[in-house]
Amino acid sequence: MEIFLQEAKLASRVLLTLSGAEKNRILKEMAKAIRANRASLLEANAIDMADADENNLTPALKDRLLLDEKRIEDMAVSIEEIAMLKEPIGKILDGWVTEAGLKIEKVTIPIGVIGIIYESRPNVTSDTAALCFKSSNVCVLKGGKEAENSNKAIAEVLKDVLIDNDLPSSLISLIPDSSREGVAKLIKMDKYVDLIIPRGGAGLIKYVSENATVSVVKHDKGQCHTYIDKDAKIDRAIAIALNAKVQRPGVCNAMETLLVDSAIAEKTLPLLKVEFDKAHTFLKGCANTQHIIPVAHASDEDYNTEYLANILNIKIVHGVEGAIEHIVRFGSGHSEAIITEDITTAEKFLNAIDAACVYVNASTRFTDGGAFGFGAEVGISTNKLHARGPMGIEGLTTYKFKIYGSGQIR
Repeated sequence: MEIFLQEAKLASRVLLTLSGAEKNRILKEMAKAIRANRASLLEANAIDMADADENNLTPALKDRLLLDEKRIEDMAVSIEEIAMLKEPIGKILDGWVTEAGLKIEKVTIPIGVIGIIYESRPNVTSDTAALCFKSSNVCVLKGGKEAENSNKAIAEVLKDVLIDNDLPSSLISLIPDSSREGVAKLIKMDKYVDLIIPRGGAGLIKYVSENATVSVVKHDKGQCHTYIDKDAKIDRAIAIALNAKVQRPGVCNAMETLLVDSAIAEKTLPLLKVEFDKAHTFLKGCANTQHIIPVAHASDEDYNTEYLANILNIKIVHGVEGAIEHIVRFGSGHSEAIITEDITTAEKFLNAIDAACVYVNASTRFTDGGAFGFGAEVGISTNKLHARGPMGIEGLTTYKFKIYGSGQIR
């Protein structure tokens, strides 16, 4: 592991010699290579999908794992979109002259070597590798074991492009030891690794946060809520709630709990149940919800659970204050939404909720780097420092001060 990371650290210097135009050209070659190797990527993914069937993975987890023609094309398009982003390195963020006559510039630079630990979605391999390359960072990747064959195949395609351009293949690497012991070593290698980005289950995040000596930007669970206020347009509210839960249940920005104002619960809940039944959503609810519609009981443990499946909690609350109280107790700081036509209520919700992304009259499913116009993301940060929310290319940079003098001494 140490030798592997030494090579990664040395390779990071090579990236500093590449111009923005060179990086963009290579990224476009990577996109082209992804398309050209479609057959081999599908073949590798088929092995992972067969293993998923054998291991009885849930439908939602299989959906995260699956690669098809469209998703491979989306991977290529994502790399091309990253190539089209403005060059993030070397930007002058600020500049001034001091009383002593020193000219100071605050300039963006890459972070260095970034270790990314992620779940089973194979497209994360290409997205994060491209974002790191564009921002002149080396990426050290540890994907989910469910996608082992897919991740290896994608990484090899990208590494071949690096080799064809006389660049070190260690600029994009999967860690050699992907076991728990390997991860334990990686997160303590602060001599070589500058940042760890864990994205996955609560257990992984907790383990990395408590044991890493490398700086960590957490991409914690998505305990997302949507609150339907008494002043909501009901048709709009139902459409947004459905999208937030069922459009893709197995992702972190999917809604896990629906909060409904008690003033409209009796009218709204039967309408919601009809639509969620059509989508085969398994519903759980509080006692008050159970008095209105037939659903399973939702406990505090359920309200704390990120299902990543087509399961939804429903809770009746007393107005926006009740919704805020519930979210403060159970939210994870990811994405929260209010559906209302009352601007005062909306602003109260926006200002009171401490989450990376807070929506009015829109689905939490928009918490995504691509949807935000970032091209792609390395994840959704629930940190408050350095980066928060969809962590795109800007989140992969830091800065330094360049000071120009003419003989000044102090």
